[in-house]
Parts: sequence; C-alpha cells; structure tokens
Amino acid sequence: MHIGKSIRMERIFNRTTNRTIVVPLDHGVSVGPIDGLVDMRHTVNQVAEGGADAVLMHKGLVRCGHREGGRDVGLIVHLSGSTGISPIPNSKTLCASVEDAIKHGADGISVHVNLGDMNEREMLGDLGRVSAIAAEWGMPLLAMMYARGPEVKDPYDGKVVAHCARVAVELGADVVKVPYTGDMDSFAHVVEACCVPVVIAGGPKLDSTRSLLQIVHDSIRAGGAGLSIGRNIFQHERPRELVKALRGLVHEDWDVEQALETVGEA
Repeated sequence: MHIGKSIRMERIFNRTTNRTIVVPLDHGVSVGPIDGLVDMRHTVNQVAEGGADAVLMHKGLVRCGHREGGRDVGLIVHLSGSTGISPIPNSKTLCASVEDAIKHGADGISVHVNLGDMNEREMLGDLGRVSAIAAEWGMPLLAMMYARGPEVKDPYDGKVVAHCARVAVELGADVVKVPYTGDMDSFAHVVEACCVPVVIAGGPKLDSTRSLLQIVHDSIRAGGAGLSIGRNIFQHERPRELVKALRGLVHEDWDVEQALETVGEA
C-alpha cells in the first residue's frame, strides 16, 4: 500500500483493532440543517470527545466544524450529493474532487452509489474515476453502497448487500459501507466476500439505543470493521456517552449491557 494511504488509514482506523467509528455529518445537503447539524463545532466536539475515530462531511462544512482544540479526530470529505427536493433523490452526482478533499486536510474521501437507480451507470463511472485518482494521491476511499431502485425488493437481503459490497471492492474502494443485513450469518457472508474492511450504516433513526447497540455488537461479531452511523448518533440525547459505548463495542469487545450502562440506560 502507498505509504501516504497507510498513514491516512491509521488516522481513520484504530491501529490496534483495525476497526473504526465514523460519524457522518453530511446529511445537510440531502435534508437540510436538521437537529444535530446546526452547531457543527459542538456536534464534532461531542463525538470526538466520545472517542469517534473520524467524522465525515462535505467540503464546505469543514470550516464550520473545525474546533482549533480538543481531542483530534480523523476527517473524511464526502464527494457525492443529491437533495430530497429532487425528483430523483437517489441519483448522486460528484460535488467535489479528491484534490478538494486534500486541500481541506482530509484523511479520506467517500462516494455514494445507489445500485438499481436509473442513473446507476453514472454513479459507477464516478466511483471508478474517483478510485483511480484517489490511488494516485494515496487517499483512502470509502464507498457507501446501497440497493435503491424500482427492481429492488429488499435492500437488506444478504445477497443484495453482498453484491453492493463486492461492486465497491471491485471498483477500487478501500473501505465499504453497507446496511446491516439483520443477522450475523448473512452479514458474515458479506464480509467474507470482501478483501477490505466493511462497516455498517445506521439507516433511519432507530426506536431505541439498545437496538443500535445490538446491531453494532452483532456486526462486529460477524467480522465487521466498525460503523459509519450518523443520525442515530448525532441526534441522540447523549451523543458523547453513546460514542463512548460504541467505542467499547467496536474497540474493546464489550457486550450490549456494558454499552447500555455507559450510555446511562442500563
């Protein structure tokens, strides 16, 4: 691996566990300034002090979240975007470049692809081109991969998720983000089919903290490399404590009860 990429990966992944806690804060482009994404310095500080390994955001938000102090945290700059106002919200387009991310001090970049969308071919083309440029710069690439389209019956089906993950690997991603399939056996198959780390998405806001912790716990037991979860963290009543609990699950192999106690919900 390119030494620059190795160094940057170590800013995103824990060197001891080779796992990561990424907190995406890129939702403002899709849905606007929702709760948790108004005072960006406060939000970044909460998750950083809780022990997150990296935050993920669009290039223009980096200045809003830069704290000039506190615990250090890795930075992933997201390159894709679409809005919920669009008639085709699942069709992502590139809004930034690898070079933009480097200029903003990024440790990694991310691209979002929705397989099954009418504009899948453009998104795959974007992923392939970004992958080639990222390799030249030694920049780690996280690919967010989802099955979203008229022919997709179940986006959480193990075979569907495994297909999404494999596309990312084959087009050059260094880290793959996919939904959790719902059980350890099927998710283990997703992980086994990839030669790069696989992290889980958080999806819509869950109904309980226990549900979130259980999903993270099970994904790690199935061989996952951590998480890239946004709303279920930054919209939580105690995001700092929640990240501490997630850190215990991801990096210290805690059980769910230990994690719940840390959040204060045992």
